[in-house]
Amino acid sequence: MTSITGARSNTPRRDGFTLIELVLVMGLLTIVLAVAFPSLRNFFRGRHLDSEARRFLSLTRYAQSRAVSEGVPMVLWIDVQARTYGLEAQASYVEEDDKALEYVLEETLTFEVVMPRRGGTVSRSEAAATGNRPALLYSPDGFVSDSSPQRVVIRQGDEEEVWLAPAANRLNYEIQTPTH
Repeated sequence: MTSITGARSNTPRRDGFTLIELVLVMGLLTIVLAVAFPSLRNFFRGRHLDSEARRFLSLTRYAQSRAVSEGVPMVLWIDVQARTYGLEAQASYVEEDDKALEYVLEETLTFEVVMPRRGGTVSRSEAAATGNRPALLYSPDGFVSDSSPQRVVIRQGDEEEVWLAPAANRLNYEIQTPTH
């Protein structure tokens, strides 16, 4: 190598890292990951719950939109045991619903459905339409039936949960903060 003055330098040139430097960097990365892993695990676990709640909420809005635009009652049913839920037109109005949807909960999630205590009696036609499963019923005017669940809880383990409950105007459901 030549310096600015044109004289050659006697210091050897280093092109890379030594084995000791690489081992030290790998050791530091291992320590950082070991410390951060529990937090990252909880972050990703919470993401499943959040995304499932948003998908369910989106389906409620789609149900309302379809009920109004097609003039047919929509049933957003929930099967707690099978951990599935879906949307279909009320069977007494159409023979087959080509736009019917069905979703399966992520394996770490569960449903809890809280039905109304009083005033929300389920008629025989509504019970038949939902297959005796809990369901959100949207009428063609866009309102949620009084017999629809008071609250749908999506739970992840014993620690985390998201509540979906009717908005004050009973037009749709919204995510609410659990009150313990």
